[in-house]
Amino acid sequence: MSLRLQINLIITALMLVFGSVLVGLQIDNTRRSVHEEVTGANVVASQLLSPLKWGNDASGLVGMTDYLSRVGRLRANEIALYGQQGELIYRSPPSLYKIGREAPLWYARLVSSPLTPKNIMLPNGRIELKADPSRATLDGWDDLRPLLLMVFAGFIFGTALVHALIGRATRPLRQVVDGLRRMEQGAYDTRLPALSGREGQQISHAFNAMAQSVQGAALARQQAREATEALAENRELTQLIQTRIEQERGAIARELHDELGQQVTAIKSAGLAIARRAIGNDALIERSARLVMDCADQIYDGVHRLISQLRPLALDRFGLHDALQDMLGDWRVYHPDMGLTFTTSGGLEDLDNALATAVYRIVQEAVNNALRHAQASCIDVSVTATDTHLQLDVVDNGRGRLKNLQATDHFGVLGMRERAQALGGSFELTQVEPSGVRIRVRLPVKRPVKHQQEVNSQ
Repeated sequence: MSLRLQINLIITALMLVFGSVLVGLQIDNTRRSVHEEVTGANVVASQLLSPLKWGNDASGLVGMTDYLSRVGRLRANEIALYGQQGELIYRSPPSLYKIGREAPLWYARLVSSPLTPKNIMLPNGRIELKADPSRATLDGWDDLRPLLLMVFAGFIFGTALVHALIGRATRPLRQVVDGLRRMEQGAYDTRLPALSGREGQQISHAFNAMAQSVQGAALARQQAREATEALAENRELTQLIQTRIEQERGAIARELHDELGQQVTAIKSAGLAIARRAIGNDALIERSARLVMDCADQIYDGVHRLISQLRPLALDRFGLHDALQDMLGDWRVYHPDMGLTFTTSGGLEDLDNALATAVYRIVQEAVNNALRHAQASCIDVSVTATDTHLQLDVVDNGRGRLKNLQATDHFGVLGMRERAQALGGSFELTQVEPSGVRIRVRLPVKRPVKHQQEVNSQ
C-alpha cells in the first residue's frame, strides 16, 4: 500500500468520523427535542382533559364527544373516546401538518421512544390519550436531510481535494522512489532535480550525495576487481616467466654439463697424456701440459659453480632438502668463519617442482644478500612443511635495515616477493633487534595424490 493511499485513507476516515459525529449530534438533539415536545404535549393534554366531570347517563358521553369534536386534534397526541363496554365512540382526526409524508422508519426508531398511553376514566367510559411523535420526528428528518447532503458533498469534495493535494505533496517522494529504482537497476549516475519546499531540497541534496557515494563505491569496486584480475594475470604471467626461465637455465646447465664438461675432461686427458710423454724429454712441454691441466681444472670448477647457479642438479635428482644442504655446504666452504645453520621440520619430499624451485631460489637470494650486502656473521635457515603449507624463515644478524630493503630499486627483495606471490603465498620482512632481518615466506603445498594417500593411511 502506497504512502499516498495510506494518507488518503487516514484523512477519509477522519472526515467520516467528523461527519458521523455531526450527524450523531443532530440526531441526539432531535431525539431530545422530540421527547421534550411529545412529553410536554402529552402532559398538557392530560391536564386539559382530566378536570372534566360528566354525568353517568349517556348524554355525558354525547356531550364529551361534542366537546372533543370542537377541540379537534391536540398537538402530538391522539385522543380516543371509548364507551362503558369498550366500544370506540370518537377518535381525533389525523394531523394536517405535512400530511402524506412520514420520516423513515429507522430514523423514527432512533429519535422517538414510545410513551405509555394515558387513560382518563369517565363515569360512563374512558378517554385514551396516546402520544404521537410522528410530526416532530418528520420535522427532525427535514432538518437532518440538508445536513446529510452537506456532509456527503463535503466528504466527496474534501476527498477529491485531499487526494489532489496529497498527490502534489508526495510527488517528490515518487521522484525519489523512481530514482532509487533506477539505482537498483545499476544506473548509479541518477540524480534528482531540486525539489520544491525546504524538505524537498534536503531530500534531493541527501539523495544526490548518497548517489555520488554509491557511484564512487561502485567505481572503486570495479577498479578493485579489475586490479585483482590484472594482479592475478600478472602473477600467472610471472609464474610462467619464472618457469620458462628455470627451464632455460636447466637446459643451459645440462648443455654445459654434458658438452663443455666433456670437452674440458678431454682437454685435461690430452694434457695429461702430453705431460707423461714429455717427462724426461722436454721439460717445457711438460710444464705447458701441466698448465693446460690446471686451466682445465679451473674451467671445470667454474663450470660447476655456474651450473649450480643456473640449475642445481641436486634439486632434480635428490629433492629440495639435499639441494639446500648442498648449496649451504658450498657457502660454508667459501665462508668458513660464518655461522650458518639449517633446520627442517616435516617432509620436503614430493614437492611440486615450481614450489621447490621457488624455495631454493629464495634461500639462495636471501643468503646471498645477507652475506654481500648486510655482512652478516650468522644466518639461520629453517623450513617447516605440512600437508597444506610450507614456511621458510631466513634470519640474519647483518646490518640491513627494513626501509632500505623495501626500496623499489632493491630487485633481490622484489624478486623474492614476486616468486612467493606468483605461487599464491605471502612474503614478509621484519626487523630483528638489535640488528638483522627476518624473511618469512608462506607457500601453499600441493602434494601428489599418491603421497596424500600414503599420509592418510599412516
